[in-house]
Amino acid sequence: MSDGQATATNSATDAAPTGPSRVFVSGATGFVGRHIVRELVSRGFRPVCLVRDKSKFESVFRDLLPGSYDVVIGDVFNDAALADAVRDCEAAIHLIGIITETPMQGQTFQRVHTEATQRVVDACRLAGVARYVHMSALGTRHDAVSAYHRTKWAAECCVRDSGLAWTIFRPSLIHGPDGEFMRMMRVFVCDAVVPAFGVFPSPFPVIPYFGSGEAKIQPVDVRDVANCFVSALSKPETIGQTYDLGGACAMSWKDMYRACKRLIPGALQWKPLVWMPVFKAKLLARTVMKLPILPKMLRFDVGQVQMSQEDSSCDTRPVEETFGIRMRDFEKELKLYGAEIPSAF
Repeated sequence: MSDGQATATNSATDAAPTGPSRVFVSGATGFVGRHIVRELVSRGFRPVCLVRDKSKFESVFRDLLPGSYDVVIGDVFNDAALADAVRDCEAAIHLIGIITETPMQGQTFQRVHTEATQRVVDACRLAGVARYVHMSALGTRHDAVSAYHRTKWAAECCVRDSGLAWTIFRPSLIHGPDGEFMRMMRVFVCDAVVPAFGVFPSPFPVIPYFGSGEAKIQPVDVRDVANCFVSALSKPETIGQTYDLGGACAMSWKDMYRACKRLIPGALQWKPLVWMPVFKAKLLARTVMKLPILPKMLRFDVGQVQMSQEDSSCDTRPVEETFGIRMRDFEKELKLYGAEIPSAF
């Protein structure tokens, strides 16, 4: 990261806090939520976090001073807990989302993306919370090939029709040393064996990708995402706007895998990148990947295969000009934090 990047990216954190002081946060203990909560606290805001497990929250945020945040136990489908969490807040940041469905646990795209968003929006209106910042995803549109993106679009429609002072962000793949994707990439490039059925060592001799691997991806640093979400609270000009979020450079999936193989310490250089035909990947997603043969982070569904075949890239100029930042470069940052990515097993 260049000195110019550091100055531009961190300048907002050093500014005196402005905007709403109490901010409701859903998904606070998730990958992005952890960074946003810390960003809020560092700027003098007071996050009010709706969480199902208080002990997990306290474990995740051991570094935060008691009294710098509030915790409400429950989830967005608990009317009383949600109402309690948004009460007396001046803004809301809604982050909850899933990448794969587990219907037996009630975790469907429709429920988690669309219904949950509508519930948070309704609770904000009822409590008089005017300002609302929403996590969507790059590629979201009404005619998307994947249910993931279609339900994200339906959630965006809930937000746009809410009457709230909203801002929507659509990030590409979000990366950081503590994120699930980078932990998966560490497995891809560093592990020759993974646990089958959770216990039995199974060979993992290749780094697989779907189709040609030439579709573009534009990984965005989680710190830049947190910066933009929190900065939006103090920028009235972002109200009613939708921003795409991507890193400094777009690259193919194959090139991103090669970068991980080159820059993550301990990578097995003998492991080859191997392509998997799309039809075969979809077949596996409908059959083998529904079984607990591989670790959960290595399983995939049809939607993930579909989304990997279309570009997830964007023009960074609108967000850089609005927020006065330069988006971080994936390879430069990976070189700095690669050794910090924890082992998955």
